Amino acid sequence: MEEENETLTTDFILSGLFPNMNYVSILIYMIILIYLAAVTGNFFLLLLIWMDLSLHTPMYFLLSQLSLIDLALISSTVPKMMVNFFSGRKDITRAACVTQVFFFFTLGGAECILLALMAYDRYVAVCNPLRYAVIINHGVCLQMVIVSWTGGILASTAHTFYTMSLPICGSREIQHFFCEMPAIMKISCKDTSIYEVVVFVMGICFIIIPFGFIMASYMLIFHTVLHMKSPQGRSKASAICFSHLTVVSFYLGPCVYMYMTPGSSHTPDQEQAVSVFCTVLTPMLNPFIYSLRNKDVLGAFQKVLRKYPVFKWTT
Repeated sequence: MEEENETLTTDFILSGLFPNMNYVSILIYMIILIYLAAVTGNFFLLLLIWMDLSLHTPMYFLLSQLSLIDLALISSTVPKMMVNFFSGRKDITRAACVTQVFFFFTLGGAECILLALMAYDRYVAVCNPLRYAVIINHGVCLQMVIVSWTGGILASTAHTFYTMSLPICGSREIQHFFCEMPAIMKISCKDTSIYEVVVFVMGICFIIIPFGFIMASYMLIFHTVLHMKSPQGRSKASAICFSHLTVVSFYLGPCVYMYMTPGSSHTPDQEQAVSVFCTVLTPMLNPFIYSLRNKDVLGAFQKVLRKYPVFKWTT
């Protein structure tokens, strides 16, 4: 018992990103560029939504929350990975590990709920446009955000408490580039089979149910879009729905693999690859996915450039 208590208070060691990979430094530099692009893209989208009055609508308010979550999500893992890589150190304190686990699950859970609520917002906008302003008002938007963050915090508190209370009797090396629950469970000397069932059930609540809700919403949306008489209306609705479905598939798809399949079937490299996609690539892609096919965002961008010119061309 004394040995077990001692292992609960020691720091951890992170193996780093693909420790057996040759020329991993090239991948690290690519991730740094992706991180800078993600921070710039999400921050600029937040700034654009705040500055342009035409984007002060429920859809863009929810989109701003998604950008905020993506900013926090990628910043909860990548900076520590960069510090460890350039300093040559692999250690992480127990407090920092607890913080990473808590914020990772809080932000991940909040994003799952928010994506489902964004689908409901689009359903009302497309299928019931005359009552949209009444159904999705400012108060409802705030409630959506509160529900998203509260759900994420509650689930994260339970997961963090259990994960960080697991006894580590052997090696303290986590085969990952950040403190991630499945990787921590693998180095525990306690049988976690029951907890894996709990994780599976939580996955149903936070991944499968939101995904089913999103799919049902978009089936109704596509049915309505097909019966629209206006080509412009069909085009706009299709563009917005396509963007949202792309983000949903990029985020929820890997989550199903990570949290709803047996942990013993994953190799450390597979888990790291999925984590890089979820926590690094997706936050970078989201602002571009929502912007490139969105005429409202592109129009707001052009207005901001005209009002606050960044470059002045001289002839």
